[in-house]
Amino acid sequence: MTGMDLRGIDLTTEVVRTDRLVLRPFREDDVEPVWTACQSPDIARWISAVSVPYTHVDAAAWVTGEAPAMRREGTGLTVAIEAEGRFVGSAGVHRIGQHPLGPEVGYWIAPDARGSGYAAEAAHALAEWALGLGAPRVYLVADVVNTGSQHVARRAGFTQEGVLRSYLAYRDGSRGDAAVFSRLPTD
Repeated sequence: MTGMDLRGIDLTTEVVRTDRLVLRPFREDDVEPVWTACQSPDIARWISAVSVPYTHVDAAAWVTGEAPAMRREGTGLTVAIEAEGRFVGSAGVHRIGQHPLGPEVGYWIAPDARGSGYAAEAAHALAEWALGLGAPRVYLVADVVNTGSQHVARRAGFTQEGVLRSYLAYRDGSRGDAAVFSRLPTD
């Protein structure tokens, strides 16, 4: 379904680098900064997988369990974003081999690291990584109200394709629309 050729790639150790960032596997010492960042209401607002309240147990489960499991299973390259040796956020290529739109790129940045272009740089690098391994396309979705994330998508070279109506499930049981973006190898 994805067309990605992962032969010779060990997703459990794969690292993607940019001029300023290291996109690496999570480490146990990332639990505290993940927990701290996910106290931000903005992260929980836009990412329904972030529970409210977000506990240290939740952060540890993500860092040592869920994120590495996606890598082991070959379904995702979830990364800690590091800038100048400091954890600044999380990103990933998700749904590898699982979605007809191709692999999905996602990201969040810790509140104290926002405004530095890290999300766009990480999203661009991860899209390039997936496309370089043969994905015919990558996509991302952003709540239509989340103009900041849509700006990041455009800065990362994604093109808006449209709106997925009633795509997002909110915590209160309601649903919302999502802007869908894509990148192709020719972009």
